[in-house]
Amino acid sequence: MSEQLTLSQLEQRDDFIQRHIGPDEAEQQHMLATLGLTSLDELITQTVPKNILLEQAMQIGEPQTEVETLAQLKKIAGQNKVFNSYIGMGYYPNHTPNVILRNVLENPGWYTAYTPYQPEIAQGRLESLLNYQQMVIDLTGMEIANASLLDEATAAAEAMAMAKRMSKNKKSNLYFIADDVHPQTINVTATRAELFGFEVVVAPADDVMNHDVFGALFQYPNTTGGVYPLADLIKAVSDKKGITAVATDLLALTQLKTPAELGADIALGCAQRFGVPMGYGGPHAAFFATKDSFKRSLPGRIIGVSKDTRGKLALRMALQTREQHIRREKANSNICTAQVLLANMAAFYAIYHGPKGLDTIAKRTQRLATMFALGLKAKGITLVSETFFDTVCFNTEHKAEIISAAQAAEINLRSDLNNQISVSFDETKTQADLAQLFAIILGENNGLDLSELDTQAAQVNSIPQDLQRESDYLNHPVFNTHHSETEMLRYIKSLENKDLALNHSMISLGSCTMKLNATAEMIPVSWPEFANLHPFAPVEQAQGYKQMITQLENWLLQATGYDAMCMQPNSGAQGEYAGLLAIRKYHESRGDSHRNICLIPSSAHGTNPASAQMASMKVVVVACDDKGNIDMQDLKQKAAEVAENLSCIMITYPSTHGVYEQTIREICDIVHQHGGQVYMDGANMNAQVGVTSPGFIGSDVSHLNLHKTFCIPHGGGGPGMGPIGVKAHLAPFLPDHPVVNVIKENASNGAVSAAPWGSASILPISWVYIALMGGKGLRKATEVAILNANYIATKLSEHYPILYRGQNGRVAHECIIDLRPLKAASGISEMDVAKRLMDYGFHAPTMSFPVAGTLMVEPTESEPLCEVDRFIDAMISIREEIEQVEKGVWALDNNPLVYAPHTMADLVDENWNRAYSRELAVFPSPAAAANKFWPTVNRIDDVFGDRNLICSCPSVESYID
Repeated sequence: MSEQLTLSQLEQRDDFIQRHIGPDEAEQQHMLATLGLTSLDELITQTVPKNILLEQAMQIGEPQTEVETLAQLKKIAGQNKVFNSYIGMGYYPNHTPNVILRNVLENPGWYTAYTPYQPEIAQGRLESLLNYQQMVIDLTGMEIANASLLDEATAAAEAMAMAKRMSKNKKSNLYFIADDVHPQTINVTATRAELFGFEVVVAPADDVMNHDVFGALFQYPNTTGGVYPLADLIKAVSDKKGITAVATDLLALTQLKTPAELGADIALGCAQRFGVPMGYGGPHAAFFATKDSFKRSLPGRIIGVSKDTRGKLALRMALQTREQHIRREKANSNICTAQVLLANMAAFYAIYHGPKGLDTIAKRTQRLATMFALGLKAKGITLVSETFFDTVCFNTEHKAEIISAAQAAEINLRSDLNNQISVSFDETKTQADLAQLFAIILGENNGLDLSELDTQAAQVNSIPQDLQRESDYLNHPVFNTHHSETEMLRYIKSLENKDLALNHSMISLGSCTMKLNATAEMIPVSWPEFANLHPFAPVEQAQGYKQMITQLENWLLQATGYDAMCMQPNSGAQGEYAGLLAIRKYHESRGDSHRNICLIPSSAHGTNPASAQMASMKVVVVACDDKGNIDMQDLKQKAAEVAENLSCIMITYPSTHGVYEQTIREICDIVHQHGGQVYMDGANMNAQVGVTSPGFIGSDVSHLNLHKTFCIPHGGGGPGMGPIGVKAHLAPFLPDHPVVNVIKENASNGAVSAAPWGSASILPISWVYIALMGGKGLRKATEVAILNANYIATKLSEHYPILYRGQNGRVAHECIIDLRPLKAASGISEMDVAKRLMDYGFHAPTMSFPVAGTLMVEPTESEPLCEVDRFIDAMISIREEIEQVEKGVWALDNNPLVYAPHTMADLVDENWNRAYSRELAVFPSPAAAANKFWPTVNRIDDVFGDRNLICSCPSVESYID
């Protein structure tokens, strides 16, 4: 007879918590028994220092069902008013081709993949990113492009930093920004300049002639749509040995002479209008292109062409691979997250439409703008610029009335200009929209004939003849092949099949928290109420966003123990930068501008010292002891030595070594005693939520990687969100925004991202996750993440050394496997183990970070016991293979580890002459044989790729060869 349950108990059986957390209750008990424990509480007590355990549960509420949560969020989203937007300023409505929407944006094969640090199992998105680079190279005319940055404004700030590095005008400390650059770009760049100690002049573009500068930034077309010659201004900067950056628009460049043809050194902008929804500010892929001679100073990631061990064409990240982790404070930038998913969407958009399709979209957009301009002029209205691409700005004494009438018709025009209104057209606009605009601005009976205006517009070109594009673009076959939906669908699928993502198997990356990104969490991202809102729409039209963001902030404050939250930073690295900026401003407000020393443990994430350098802080490294903890004696000594100038310490908790340091409270006290602030890196919040919190521990500020702990997926290397939480004394120094005031009292504070709330459209993912889990579910997730990691550490400790352990021999939510003794004994390296794991169907753990020669494993709470055991079995099997090398059964240069990964080419190799069978090569375990993931290339030659740097699409013939 079945168990009799109440209705309430039956409803709880549909609890999301058990769907998010991999091991069920019985499996958890089995794992606990393996550790010699009986309960999760016992595990937490053994693992987490007693003095930082939370005394009260988080007040986040009870977990909800998926149906309840999505219904509630749909109601909230309904408060957003999606008006027809003509605001422009770098953000445009567009049509996401449905084949891209369904098969990329909404496809876990694309959005759950990790950054392509293991390129053999990432060839699909690497090819797509190479297409993106080629698209940017072609449209800007530049020689090399990266694989995306965070947004246009931060790309402009990166261009300024690059200009300082590359300029030969070493005597100048002055950067020039034309006053017709987008206001958000000016603000973000000027804020960055202040931290770098650069002087900035914002003035009319022509005024650059009167200044001795190391660099300059122009907008083309400018913020109000004007198109004017830049060549002479660029030459003037070049003559003074300065570096010129041009912010531009990809669709406009199908019609405009390229920045390269104008003589610019750098071209940058945003690819949003290439099929990516506005999303109230993001995420969107910025683009950044420059001259080949500047490639080693280029910020961000570059995809390059190399070859594998069989000589086959293969792609990889070139030059900058984990650059900030390797070079630390000497890195070009602190960039860690890119916008890979969105760059892929933009690349597919260009492939889908091809050069002819893009030309048609651009010409149609320009035609509407020209008809609008002609109609206004016919009625005696004066234009601000007679030359333009898609944006027409006009003078008016009736601005308030026009804006009001437009909003009554559910239309948004740009309204932040004095006695001027700007109107930007895009691919979604029609002749009916044009007629409606004329009725609003000129009155219903304006007497304009659209057919006549169309005829007139066809006879003129709003772009000056000497600035009209004559060069070809997108000639590569990839942009001229996949125009039917059938071809496009198959091309997208062919690339997806080359990539290992979470929809195939576990990705056990330490400090990256590759947990479940549940379908219910992802669904709202595509809702038009969230996707189609312009970031500068009047705030009263975004009340749904306001409610959702405010509630998410309150939940995150509960989880962190802080007093205020800023949602603007659109990556973890941006969050670090914003947090350090708040610390710096806090010290300045107290007359302590001299406090510029940042203490950073030797084990820290590489973004920490890179971010400190961006905030003009001097890094002092604090040593770690043999157990991976901060060396307290070294900390005390260095804190005392630099006390007068101590700004802060940046520390990760649990530590990057995967342990809960017992002295964390004492560390905070020492820094505070010497007048410093405590910045706690949020990378490992997945081991804190519900158990402890940064604010409770004693930290002053943290960023949160929402793309780790709070379920926003990694997207193949981005997007991300890095909001910061702060104690009350730092709240007055949080970023604001020049276009939309976020916090009334902080209006004078600079912005760190282009949009007021960063990549707002992905915040519903974290909102849904927290609503579904509730306070108890979030704590349970932390507990099981710690359980999974300790289970792996215990099971593998019989076969591999586990490098660091905390109290009672426990690890936190990740553990470090030390392969250095095995390498010394056998010659097999951590690289060989990482590549061999691909043959077993796994993405490798984090390799050689934070300790060279190691693998850092983080299973997360979402992986079920069967998958955790499969990973353990694979690692044990690999250990047995290493033993065969140690014993001399296999030679060091002839074994399955050094040849890994293996491909279908190995399976059908007629000249197989290796010491092991082809079956062992490709089917090393029954599990791998039952669900085989095939790497499409063999091991890639990194050295060849960097020595022969090619960062554009190779010819079709090269693939055949």
